[in-house]
Amino acid sequence: MTGIAKGENVFIPKIPLIPSDTPFSFKRLQLPVKLSFAITINKSQGQTLNLVGLNLEQPIFTHAQLYVGCSRVGISNNLYTLSPQTDIKNIVYQEALQ
Repeated sequence: MTGIAKGENVFIPKIPLIPSDTPFSFKRLQLPVKLSFAITINKSQGQTLNLVGLNLEQPIFTHAQLYVGCSRVGISNNLYTLSPQTDIKNIVYQEALQ
């Protein structure tokens, strides 16, 4: 979890819903949460997604991964990135060049 409650225990209240547009009465309890899914950049390769959010708080391994992550969405307005940095360093391991 991120945000102001990061690392904290939070209580999510159950909301009772009693529909009035049915011929019989019933009550259900619902949690006010949104369903979401997450996959790795590698597992997203080959897919086209409607909406993509990239969490770049930890450095990614290669620029190719950044390209794959950004190119999974069909419409650029549906791409969201979270990064504390404005620049992404091109990390080169000298061992790989030998």
